[in-house]
Amino acid sequence: MKRTGILHPGLGHLLASCGHTDYITVCDGGFPVPIGPERVDLALVPGIPTVLDVVRAIHAEWSVDRVLIADEMAEVSLDFLRELRAVLGGVPLEVVSHLELKRLSQTARGTVRTGDTVPYANLILVSG
Repeated sequence: MKRTGILHPGLGHLLASCGHTDYITVCDGGFPVPIGPERVDLALVPGIPTVLDVVRAIHAEWSVDRVLIADEMAEVSLDFLRELRAVLGGVPLEVVSHLELKRLSQTARGTVRTGDTVPYANLILVSG
């Protein structure tokens, strides 16, 4: 039995299946999860888990090259963006429009849906 790290089998499998430059969408509860890429639904109730909870867990085990975020995040959810930068340390952020983020999510390796309710708390993690 695995005792540390990511315990969710679907999320663990998704991360282990990725190669260099593959990407994974981590989204809030309201994001239109695309049909096609693998879906790991972690949403339990509103606010649990948060996108930041999931990013912390993934970042501890996975090589993150960069993170794509929507430009709307900086306008609407500045506190979230500050916390995200703190969690990621020196990992570069790349800003795209929210529409582009949704388009890119359709070809991601997988999507991890959280219970987060923060507006525009959606991002794409690019594997290093």
